[in-house]
Amino acid sequence: MSSDADLFSDVMKAQMQGLATLVGPLVPAEGSAGAEMSARWTEIAGRIQSLWTDYQIEQIGKLATQRPPAFADPVAWIGTAEALMRQLPLTDPEIQNRLWNEGVALANAVFGQYGLGPRSAEKQDEPALPREDRRFTDPEWRRQPFFAVLHQLYLLLSEQVTGLAEGVEGLDEQRKAQLVFSTRAMMDALSPANFPLTNPVALAKAVETGGESLVRGFENFLADLRRGQLTHTRSDAFVLGENIAATPGRVVFETPLYQLIQYTPTTEKVLKTPLLIFPPWINRFYILDLNAKKSFVRWAVDQGVTVFMVSWKSADATMANLVWDDYIAAQIEAVDTVRERLKVPSVHTIGYCVAGTTLAATLAILARNGEGEKIASATFFTAQIDFEEAGDLKHFIDDKQIEALGHLSPEGYLDGRYLAATFNLLRGNDLIWSYVEKNYLKGEDYPAFDLLHWNGDVTNLPARWHRDYLRDLYRDNRLAVPDALEACGTPIDLHRIATPVYIQAGREDHIAPPCSVWKLTRYVAGPWTFVLAGSGHIAGVVNPPSAGKYQYWTNDRAPGSLEEFVQGAIEHPGSWWPHWMDWLRERDTVQVPATGKRRPGGRGDKVLEPAPGRYVALR
Repeated sequence: MSSDADLFSDVMKAQMQGLATLVGPLVPAEGSAGAEMSARWTEIAGRIQSLWTDYQIEQIGKLATQRPPAFADPVAWIGTAEALMRQLPLTDPEIQNRLWNEGVALANAVFGQYGLGPRSAEKQDEPALPREDRRFTDPEWRRQPFFAVLHQLYLLLSEQVTGLAEGVEGLDEQRKAQLVFSTRAMMDALSPANFPLTNPVALAKAVETGGESLVRGFENFLADLRRGQLTHTRSDAFVLGENIAATPGRVVFETPLYQLIQYTPTTEKVLKTPLLIFPPWINRFYILDLNAKKSFVRWAVDQGVTVFMVSWKSADATMANLVWDDYIAAQIEAVDTVRERLKVPSVHTIGYCVAGTTLAATLAILARNGEGEKIASATFFTAQIDFEEAGDLKHFIDDKQIEALGHLSPEGYLDGRYLAATFNLLRGNDLIWSYVEKNYLKGEDYPAFDLLHWNGDVTNLPARWHRDYLRDLYRDNRLAVPDALEACGTPIDLHRIATPVYIQAGREDHIAPPCSVWKLTRYVAGPWTFVLAGSGHIAGVVNPPSAGKYQYWTNDRAPGSLEEFVQGAIEHPGSWWPHWMDWLRERDTVQVPATGKRRPGGRGDKVLEPAPGRYVALR
């Protein structure tokens, strides 16, 4: 049996042979062909160096006055990593010895399948590796023993280090959750798939393209550095009002905080009570109007509903002093504007995510002021009001992080790129590292994907209100306590809400977990309907019937908990939208002709501009 030294000697010999096979074309050989290839790679290296030099020169003036974004600052990441590792018992000799022994055993087992080392056996054409991960499914990760062992050792280390974080004692529940989340995020970042010299797929691509993939990838990397944001899709693939946010309509009202869009009816008659949608101001409203096939707005219009949409303005320095009261007042104002415009006593409403949280507060305030009848029904898309189990975003919320937001918002508003980076980090492998590999390391072209375009179309937030939101709702959970918060001079007690509500949650939602969304049923005093949809925070909502995707669950037995709901639930294939439409029609059977101001911009109707309006384009 060979010693460990013999093993690594065998490995290095095998790797030198593999490396020669992989990068042989890069090494100058005797004769003109080798010299030409050497000159080619020298040219590639020169082009990359030139790109980097140009970028550095371009940034010299900016660096003197602008600090790099925290999520793009290597010093900040190093500090985070050091603080994280200090909380883990990695210096414990017993743990170090265990990690070493398990690592050697794993390496021996994997190398043995390649005919190397003390467990050498007949070389396998298709090695059976003990650990699997979708990041390493490409055959290149198995073609050479070095890369096979590398990614297997990484998966072992990731598994063990995460287990150490989960086993740390003496921390409160929130700190423990933060530690586990941060450890997983750090281990995801350290994957060998994220670095060019440890990613055999990227190396093979470089050889295949004669180095052009390296140049394209570096260009993509520098473009994102200039933008201060990771790119997910082609920037020129989508145009507002043409192939996204293209449902016909008019802006019929405007304030410094929002525009109100009314969509053009497609049916001769419409439900008398109109629908007013409040999207979250942390994103653009057109998540509900991506394209004709995916658009919830267009689908609702085609069902004979008069649809209004609030388009929030991306925050700037003039909005520095906005607080929650302003958004609640805006919702009430929009309700009154629609009622007055169409001469109706009430409106149906939808609140998505944070706008749904705010809608709950609005309903409570209207109820306390004796004006609850202004809203005929309220639908909540993945909205939370009790933040005790608020999901992964709670890992970003403590006193230090809330205080840090003040330093990131010197002009009174939070750059939307920070929030985008936070949401991307919640699904780091899907929304960060897979794109690093594809677009930076392999130099692939960006896809034309409307959902990814929307995901990167960030909005700025009023810093004061955002800090209040994180502190009062996420951290202190004050909205769940009757009269602990007030807005517009009125204490907020959610138990006063008697309006019929429809509550939608996503089964795989990591931003607003279904266990958290469910809690709204425990507060409202009026009738409620709860629906659990397949998928998550976005796809669980944006799931048109024509797609035939996912499923949803209902339970008409008045369950007392989410567990009871699931145990007695009936599964239905496809979209939950028709179920919601049936629920809405049960509350509004009267129809009226789609004439007069039901058709925005008609004769005698003063409107401001065509949908989607200019606010959605402001940065």
